[in-house]
Amino acid sequence: MPVPPLPPQNLPPAPPLQPSSPFAVLERATGAGAWMLALPSHQMTWTAHLAAMLEITPEQAPTWAHALDVYAPESRARMAEALERCLADGTAFDQEVQVLTGRGQRLWMRSLGEALRDASGTIVQLSGVLKDLTAQKRAEQETQSLTMRLATTLASITDAFATLDREGRLTYVNSESERLLRAPGKALLGRKLWDVLEGNATGRVHREIVDMLGGGAGREFEVFCAVAERWLELRAYLFEDGVAIYLRDVSDRRQSQEQLLLLQTSISRLNDIVLITEAGPLHDSGPRIVFVNDAFERQTGYSPAEVLGKTPRILQGQRTQRVELDRIRQALQRSQPVRAELINYKKNGEQFWLELDIVPVDYFSRGLTHWVAVARDITQRKAAEEEIEHLAFYDTLTQLPNRQLLMESLRTALTHTENPDKTGALMFIDLDNFKMLNDTRGHATGDLLLQKVAARLNSCVRLRDTVARLGGDEFVVLLEDLGDDLPLARRKADVVAKKILATLCEPCDLSGHDYDGTCSIGITLITQHEKSVGDLLKQADLAMYQAKAAGRNTICFFDPGMQAVATANAALTYELRQGLRSEEFVLHYQPQVGPKGFMVGVEALVRWQHPQHGLVFPDSFIPQAEESGLILPLGKWVLETACAQLARWAACPETDSFSIAVNVSVRQFRHPEFVEQVMKAIANAGISAHRLKLELTESLLANDMDVTIAKMGILKDAGVTLSIDDFGIGYSALSYLKHLPLDQLKIDRAFVKDVLTDPNDAAIARTIIGLAQSLGLGVMAEGVETEAQRDFLARHGCHCFQGYLFCKPLPIEELEVFMQGMAKPPEGAPASC
Repeated sequence: MPVPPLPPQNLPPAPPLQPSSPFAVLERATGAGAWMLALPSHQMTWTAHLAAMLEITPEQAPTWAHALDVYAPESRARMAEALERCLADGTAFDQEVQVLTGRGQRLWMRSLGEALRDASGTIVQLSGVLKDLTAQKRAEQETQSLTMRLATTLASITDAFATLDREGRLTYVNSESERLLRAPGKALLGRKLWDVLEGNATGRVHREIVDMLGGGAGREFEVFCAVAERWLELRAYLFEDGVAIYLRDVSDRRQSQEQLLLLQTSISRLNDIVLITEAGPLHDSGPRIVFVNDAFERQTGYSPAEVLGKTPRILQGQRTQRVELDRIRQALQRSQPVRAELINYKKNGEQFWLELDIVPVDYFSRGLTHWVAVARDITQRKAAEEEIEHLAFYDTLTQLPNRQLLMESLRTALTHTENPDKTGALMFIDLDNFKMLNDTRGHATGDLLLQKVAARLNSCVRLRDTVARLGGDEFVVLLEDLGDDLPLARRKADVVAKKILATLCEPCDLSGHDYDGTCSIGITLITQHEKSVGDLLKQADLAMYQAKAAGRNTICFFDPGMQAVATANAALTYELRQGLRSEEFVLHYQPQVGPKGFMVGVEALVRWQHPQHGLVFPDSFIPQAEESGLILPLGKWVLETACAQLARWAACPETDSFSIAVNVSVRQFRHPEFVEQVMKAIANAGISAHRLKLELTESLLANDMDVTIAKMGILKDAGVTLSIDDFGIGYSALSYLKHLPLDQLKIDRAFVKDVLTDPNDAAIARTIIGLAQSLGLGVMAEGVETEAQRDFLARHGCHCFQGYLFCKPLPIEELEVFMQGMAKPPEGAPASC
């Protein structure tokens, strides 16, 4: 936009012109405000009257450099051009423009100006006046609005519509009214409505219309029209010049319940808001309101006087959807009807939802003149929809996004195209020992902790980040837009994770109980090169389990090695399951010998006869069997197979005294049906229970001691022999040991290996032997490989052994050949250890 040439320097405005100046005379003559520009200094002078018109003090009057700021943006270009020409060649100007007052009001002004030349013809001064045309403009607009309001309304009505004067005579009928009343407009105009409908002045139509004209309230009623032979519904409303009548044929509605429902729906629309605006420009402030109905005031709190001449933007606020407004604007620019759902605001600031139908009106084919909007309050429906959506996408306990909403957020994060190098982070957070809290203090306390954790997690992240609950005590945090520098994004994620770790470690008040909790966090970075949302969740989950394995209360980032291990473990689990179905597992037995070197029993050791890899030892598959839960069917098979072997040996005098030791995992022992399985295996095989020895690990003693002792007591009472395997390397609590119904302690091979060279191992072995003797328990050493090791152990009281010194684990066929070379213990010798 061109601007007036600037002076060499900005000068402050001169003091206002004094009343005796020519400007003051001009003001008195025209009722306008005057200004003067002295050249070449470009010093601007404003009269006090002009400053008052613009709602500024004389001292606030702008300098020449900012003179155009007085005008509204849409008027500045014209004024800049007019001033340039006046400065350049003295062309006078006379423009109608809008100005902005110091208080932000828009005023219509007539802006006049001319140049003053000296004797040489040089322009030495510009003089001008601004005359307020606002009142005149408003009067013109109101006159036009009053003239067109009724006609516009009538043209937009699709129902049968008519108007009456205050005597009840028809002054207007639309085509639908002519069709409904079965008469042309010429025959209807000038007749009284009650004569047309009822044929007399004693019926309900006369009474209702007269009462309404006297009392001012609208009317809604039904009458039978003899001319049309139909029941008509009349809705009568007062307006400035008389009565507006809506007529509707309701005969069919009176004939069936379904049509009665349609009537109720139509009546409900009487509460709809009707708003009419001029078809003015859509930019700037927008079109002006020329009509609102009574429902508008009831529902919004604004009276017609407060909104007429303003724009519908008076109903808009912070949460009004800008996208919907843009869509409406585009439809109106094309003169097309549009439907929308908008958040609006009442006069008291209360938010509510409106469903809008906006229709462009071509008044008497003169082109687009108005827009008519019919709106209904759908706040309750929206509240119900939001509640349904909340239930579908949010966790009811913590009010956090649930898995479904998280998945949507992740898919969005992977499909951003604005910056393909943008990096994010996904955190998998699991509360440590949450099950223990639930078990000891109840689920209500656990739920309270989950709610507090949700609040703390939200306090650790930005508003645009996502905190979600997957279920149980598992939470997910999605950090978006960490930049396109991958190492820096990793550091940012680490900072947030450490903040979360510290925040969740802070003491928490759970209904009067202090709780100190921790969590484990797994993190994976997100780039748009990721394959899927599922891959991201797996990676974060794997990293979280790695944090658990690292001791909990820590953070671990995902690396591809974790995925490789997880894939291998999944493949191994599948092969284990197939191996169980295909009966690929076998038992090898390692002899156990007692005093004098006589064989007293064996330990059953499982092997996997893999179809591709051959014989696989338990160290390669037992950990994954434990992790996957397949240890339960595998352990059950080992137990049943060992019992079946004991039954075969019981039938032979040479082997009827042998025992078989079976290893039992913690997970297997904790199973609710474990004791029942042992009893059933013994009963099905028909063996003596004391020939079955169960070797339990020390980790059983880590927790749930009452349950452990109770189960062991049942087995002991049934005659089953119980042994603690690998004693001395686990979680033994000597205070509990005296309460356990044990038969034997087994010295771990780790102590036996260096018993001759390491004084510590020797001391531990002697201590275990002494402890067993003091508790009246048997003791066995495993991993015995040399005569010197056996002699050392025998000297200190251990007389039962197992190890390569005697025999390696063998298949049953090879074991029975081995047993033929060993003598049975003589009568009276110990038959077991």
